[in-house]
Amino acid sequence: MPMKTQDRSELLSKLGLDGQNKATIGRVLSTGSIGEATERPDGTMEATIRIGEDEMSWEPSILVLPHGGTCELTIINDDTNTHACLLPSNGDKKFIGLLNGSKGTATIELDGPGYYWYGSPAGNDEGRGLTAAIVVSGEVPPEAKLDRPAQSRP
Repeated sequence: MPMKTQDRSELLSKLGLDGQNKATIGRVLSTGSIGEATERPDGTMEATIRIGEDEMSWEPSILVLPHGGTCELTIINDDTNTHACLLPSNGDKKFIGLLNGSKGTATIELDGPGYYWYGSPAGNDEGRGLTAAIVVSGEVPPEAKLDRPAQSRP
């Protein structure tokens, strides 16, 4: 069921994806839904992303992880065309070929907060809109912070 515009705005605000100096990704990817990965007791996260039939978009188009770490993704192609999924992951990207009506799984590792883009590099899928983002929430660990004066934060 598609999310109402008001619901989307409220969720963007709740997750901090709606303002300058925040994770403004919600304004960049203005179509599709927003999803949150669920966390297992061991800290591993999991989520499902899918391509709907004749939609040329990922659902959700923005997947939010509560923190860096391991995420197990189930990728489903409900479309009648073949697509692919090229996912970010520490060290090397993950590629999943998706025949029409198929599904695959990928375990990705994203250890730092930020935006991570993914899409379908098959044909002109990305040019036609089959791109999405994973947003990893949280702060940069102290050892990765730049040695500079404190900056004002919203």
